[in-house]
Amino acid sequence: MEFRLIFDTIPEQFDQHRPRYTPGLFAKLIDAAKIAPGSRVLELGPGTGQATEPVLRTGCEYCAIELGEQLCRKMRQKFGDLPNFSIVHDDFITHDFGTQQFDLVYSAATIQWIPEEIAYPKCFSLLRPGGMLAMMYMRSDYQTPNPALYDKIQQVYAAHYKPDTPYRNGNFRYDHADDYGFEKVERYEFRAQRVLTADEYVGYCGTHCDHMTIPEPDRSLFFDGLHKAVLEAGDRIVFQDTFILHLAKKPE
Repeated sequence: MEFRLIFDTIPEQFDQHRPRYTPGLFAKLIDAAKIAPGSRVLELGPGTGQATEPVLRTGCEYCAIELGEQLCRKMRQKFGDLPNFSIVHDDFITHDFGTQQFDLVYSAATIQWIPEEIAYPKCFSLLRPGGMLAMMYMRSDYQTPNPALYDKIQQVYAAHYKPDTPYRNGNFRYDHADDYGFEKVERYEFRAQRVLTADEYVGYCGTHCDHMTIPEPDRSLFFDGLHKAVLEAGDRIVFQDTFILHLAKKPE
């Protein structure tokens, strides 16, 4: 299955275990893009809304486009009663937005699945003059806070991490917006910490696209091994998360 679609098979698990972005990141984003009631905002591939609610709460005219049918249904369940919420079930790459333009187009990790030669120009065309493109994603470190546990987990990976489709994403360049006409490109980092139990850690790992493609019997052995390692470490694993925000402006 194409990785862009694999998350659609686990909407409830995705909603429960995917981390949310930090309040400081949203404060910076909303202030920089000057989002307020009446602002028109487009979110690319919101999943189940990990980066949605703080933007919705501004009272902006929020629209999302989501490729996954089940993810789209989950978004409607969560936010469909809000008058400023709308969502389109379609592929951003091929969707015709007509004459729509937005004050902010933003992505929480989704844009990396779109070739940059498509993503940047299409986002640029959808923004009004002076509008902003925001791209956010997360990097996690669990080696530094749990060195012994990290080594045990690497042993599990060495023995049973044998996905049918290895993850080889990474061609999208978040720092190349200025190659496509954007200006005032800025990068910010925000840090947070998560502490997970063995059950929570296995649930979180089960939302990684490559982990989802591990076939049996290695799949069960892999997740059982992760669970046992964390359980034996006191049923606790610590993540030091860095949330990265890239901002780029369309010239006036």
